[in-house]
Amino acid sequence: MAKKPVKGTKPGATHVTGPGGLSAREFARWYRGRALEQWRLLDLDALARVAAVVEAAQARGRFIWVCGNGGSAASAAHVGCDFGKTASRRGAKPLKAVSLSDNAAFMTAISNDLSFDEVFSRQLENVAAEGDVVIVISGSGNSPNLVKAAVLSRARGATVVGLLGFDGGKLKSLCDESLLIPSDQYGVIEDLHMSVAHILTFYLKQKKA
Repeated sequence: MAKKPVKGTKPGATHVTGPGGLSAREFARWYRGRALEQWRLLDLDALARVAAVVEAAQARGRFIWVCGNGGSAASAAHVGCDFGKTASRRGAKPLKAVSLSDNAAFMTAISNDLSFDEVFSRQLENVAAEGDVVIVISGSGNSPNLVKAAVLSRARGATVVGLLGFDGGKLKSLCDESLLIPSDQYGVIEDLHMSVAHILTFYLKQKKA
């Protein structure tokens, strides 16, 4: 029997948490199975294309801006740190990677004075330039602030890369390259997003000049 396609979702909407009524051991087995399923489905061709985008930005000395909400904001901060520090290697240009989810003062000023929907696009207005890369990390793919960030980035000539979940949402069609984790379990999606980021980080670290 063919597997049913994963439906889209709204940001913050109820999602699959588990079968219910399981012991911790049984739930861990269920969760592991869902995670392993996504590892088997991981699109390595899409991952290679994302890697090529990051490598091109590194070679040209362009900036990589990373953003996300909630757990994906934490992932964005992690990616910014790993790309900037851990991925560095002797003799290679540094990756100019910055998380847009880290400046609390600027974010709250935008949210309070303008709109939370502009929390990333307004930051990008100041910094995004042609040749830069903007990485949007989203489980649902439908967060209005990330959609606005993608639209502005494309208008500026930046390359938009999406790490997405569920069916990819609105962001899927706005990304130049995307890697979709077609799951309806947010934890699994976020786990795989960070695993992809770690793959990219250590791939860049181990490259030969």
